[in-house]
Amino acid sequence: MMKHLNLNALRVFTIVARHGNLRHAANELNISRGAVSQRIRQLETDLGVALLVRQARGVSLTTEGERWQAAADDALAILETAFAGSAEADDSVTFHLGSSTASKWLMPRMNRFAARFPDISLRTEVHERMLSRSLGRNEIAIWPGSSPDPDRAHNSRPLTDIRLVAVCSPDFPRPESPLGTDTLLTLPLLQDAHLRWERLIGATGHSASHRLLNFDRSALALEAAIGGHGVAMAPDYMIADDLRAKRLVQIWASPVPSGEKLYVSWSRHHQGQRQTGRIADWIASEFDIEETLSPANKKLTDTSWSD
Repeated sequence: MMKHLNLNALRVFTIVARHGNLRHAANELNISRGAVSQRIRQLETDLGVALLVRQARGVSLTTEGERWQAAADDALAILETAFAGSAEADDSVTFHLGSSTASKWLMPRMNRFAARFPDISLRTEVHERMLSRSLGRNEIAIWPGSSPDPDRAHNSRPLTDIRLVAVCSPDFPRPESPLGTDTLLTLPLLQDAHLRWERLIGATGHSASHRLLNFDRSALALEAAIGGHGVAMAPDYMIADDLRAKRLVQIWASPVPSGEKLYVSWSRHHQGQRQTGRIADWIASEFDIEETLSPANKKLTDTSWSD
């Protein structure tokens, strides 16, 4: 009979299962690969089943591993939601969002947030992917998606279409606009982890050599563009403030819709949270302002992938 199941080991297992790689899981957990392997082996001993198949380039789940992953994800999501919902104070709110959205969209609006909600303490948590659990009390998530938040425990509303644009420093040497896609792809390209430039190159069949400088965050690629190192591609909502401040200029916009929107979500089940709905309304109002001011609505470019 199984006794004293180690919840920490169970959490380690879910992270390994998500990455399919012990080293990547160790990096996320900030522990050694050996420590990750030890916790998985102990969990397998406790459960009496093999959870992973070790392979040369990573790990895969056994049939029992798949069953336990689903059960563990559900159980940990329930626990995390319970912990998140245990706070009673209404004077704080937590934003869950991507790091580049936090630095390029939220940070320039902190003064406006403070002026609108002077008694609210704002906390941010940045993530590489959307939360797997339901939101708790006084939590708000801002995240891109091809459809609204599927969690039935959430309220969700769209904020803006994701429009991809190319930007560079005003001083960066480039041909005059409007700029065709083929000409654009001959410039030094600053790419983030979304690999948008590579996908555009593949979609157009562009055969020339490409100068790609890679970053793991959109915000870093945009900072490199501000520094004059090349052309970055990013959602237009991230660059609105840099355009107004003339740190960047827009030289191209994708003629193909991304199919994604940016959404804001918050819990349906914590009706005592007086401020959360008001804050979600404020977030939406900020995007309404951007829709009015955004230069992405102007026809700057050609309407095809190539010249």
